Amino acid sequence: MFSLVRSSVLWNGVKLIIETGRIARQAEMSVLVKYGNTTVLCTVTKSDKKSEDVSFFPLVINYQERFYSACKFPGGFVKREGKPSDRETLVSRLIDRPLRPLFPDDFFNEVQVICTVLSFDECCPPEIASVIGASAALCASSLPFDTPVAISRVGIDNVSGDFVLNAGVDCCHNQNPILNLYVAGTKNSILMVEADACELPGDKIVDAILYGHNGIKPVLDMIEDFVSKSKKDKPDYDGFGSERKALVDLIDNEYHDDLLGAICTTSKLKRRSCLESIKKNVVQKYCDSYCESVIDAGFKLCVSSIMREYVIKNKSRIDGRAPEEIRQIACDVDVLPVVHGSSLFTRGETQALVTVTLGSSSDSQIVDDIYGERKESFVLHYNFHQFAVGECGRLSAPSRREIGHGKLASRALQAVLPPKSVFPYSIRVVSEITESNGSSSMATVCGASMALMSSGVPMQSPVAGIAMGLIKDGDEYVVLSDIIGDEDALGDMDFKVAGTPNGITALQMDLKIDGINPDILRKAVGQAWTGVQRILGIMSNTISKNRDSVCDNAPRIENISIPKNKIRDLIGPGGKNIKEICDSTGAKIEIEDTGVISVYAATKQNLDSAIQKIRNICVSCDLGDLVDGTVVEITSFGAFISVGSKDGLLHISNIAEGRINKVEDVLSVGQIVKTKVIGTDERGRLKLSMRF
Repeated sequence: MFSLVRSSVLWNGVKLIIETGRIARQAEMSVLVKYGNTTVLCTVTKSDKKSEDVSFFPLVINYQERFYSACKFPGGFVKREGKPSDRETLVSRLIDRPLRPLFPDDFFNEVQVICTVLSFDECCPPEIASVIGASAALCASSLPFDTPVAISRVGIDNVSGDFVLNAGVDCCHNQNPILNLYVAGTKNSILMVEADACELPGDKIVDAILYGHNGIKPVLDMIEDFVSKSKKDKPDYDGFGSERKALVDLIDNEYHDDLLGAICTTSKLKRRSCLESIKKNVVQKYCDSYCESVIDAGFKLCVSSIMREYVIKNKSRIDGRAPEEIRQIACDVDVLPVVHGSSLFTRGETQALVTVTLGSSSDSQIVDDIYGERKESFVLHYNFHQFAVGECGRLSAPSRREIGHGKLASRALQAVLPPKSVFPYSIRVVSEITESNGSSSMATVCGASMALMSSGVPMQSPVAGIAMGLIKDGDEYVVLSDIIGDEDALGDMDFKVAGTPNGITALQMDLKIDGINPDILRKAVGQAWTGVQRILGIMSNTISKNRDSVCDNAPRIENISIPKNKIRDLIGPGGKNIKEICDSTGAKIEIEDTGVISVYAATKQNLDSAIQKIRNICVSCDLGDLVDGTVVEITSFGAFISVGSKDGLLHISNIAEGRINKVEDVLSVGQIVKTKVIGTDERGRLKLSMRF
């Protein structure tokens, strides 16, 4: 027999239920979340053995969608779910980011959280249920995790302009939503924010974050109720606490000045070398008294403490900059000769080489998930190899971090891209990070914006991005603009903001502390906005608007419309007509049911030729229409004219107003003539006249 424990709340008009005790009972803790008709199973497992050889927290969070949850078969040849999709990877990161900071910083036991979507209701986002379920499972487990976390999604109603809590498909899954914002937090603090927006002002974004944070409070009360009824015994956790604190004091007393000098070294590589040299001395001195993981954790904590103290006390950065100061920026475009568009964006010791490739709609990315199959005509891929930080590394498939950074940059640009009706190309942007010392995703945004403009993509506005940091000690804090890698690793916040001259298009905030208050949030957003505008100004000195046309070696695409009843004529019997056009011009032709024809060719000459052939075939041949035709045969009684997909007879009596002796005196084979449709014969052929 099992003991079923359940708690529920009516959340924004939708029933939210969490329960345990019936499914997956051999896990450390399992929680079944029912949010409307969406059902997610969240399980937690752990290793009881504390590793003394590991100096990081091996937390793994996996989110997985089952196609049966939406009554679908997986696409492709193999009808089984395979490697995680990009969406599953992104949601896994979404769950991880608000939970990880709430574990003790010296907890190194292996922990795995798996969130499996069992039933899918597109009006109730499964990612929201997953964060809530994972938080409840961790709080109710024996792990040292005690603070409930919840998440909400905020959209903006397209009609009223009001905020919408837990917005469904209508607000957040269309191509360019006004706002699609996730905010996670505890009762008192905001832990994580992720959003894409259509050029909204910073104050509006902050109001949306606070609205979403206020909206999660009923869920946090429900989690507390659930934990009180199902909580396992939690042993007191000390970790390496007292042992590590004693070591930190020893390191600080003996190496403080050396560490401060190393930390304040301007060059990243030289700073790293100096710190490694000091660390070797520390390990050699204390290896007999402390295990390696304690020494490593203690050394990092000491370095962090000295760096933070320096910034708070001096209001200055370890590389000599003021808190609001941005590193030196260099921009260039057209750095590669063959690609359709390229740029090189360098900010301090961070550099992105970005390229643009243009293609037809057949090059669009097909996405198949529980939301259905769709095409994405804009994709952005981010690549990061270890040479960018001067290290060796194994080449492998894109990591979670690469997928996440690419998606963030993609969201930042999505709002300013032209609609397909204006620019019918598929667009692929690739960012190669060639150097990295913080904020490479925002360098990607800047580089991608310039590369797109250089390729002739008619963007509504240029986009730039900046990464913000935070050093907080009690009530004192310093917000840092354009953070470097050490400020990210040793600081309290990584807050990325991207926008145009008109407003914010994307942001992502991750914290390493247990939350921030609205005052810090407003200051960070305002300072970021100032930084974005400055970067846009520097970028505009290199390229300020898109080129008037795509480059010479880019393919040519044009959309034309034909009457729906002409689609059959264009295709021809067995596809004869469309095949002849493609073979003779080298063009690709895509036909939509609406009558919109997309013509794609390597050169403008081939494009124009294909379009002319299409128009010839689809020309209207109703009674009284004037049509252009080609003379294909001459006889004694007239000439046969090819008008698109139809044949017509131009009788000798209708060639001219007066009498002519021979048809050859006026017409020749291959000549293009303008005629008028005056009827059809019993075989359906057109009767034509040049007398009009």
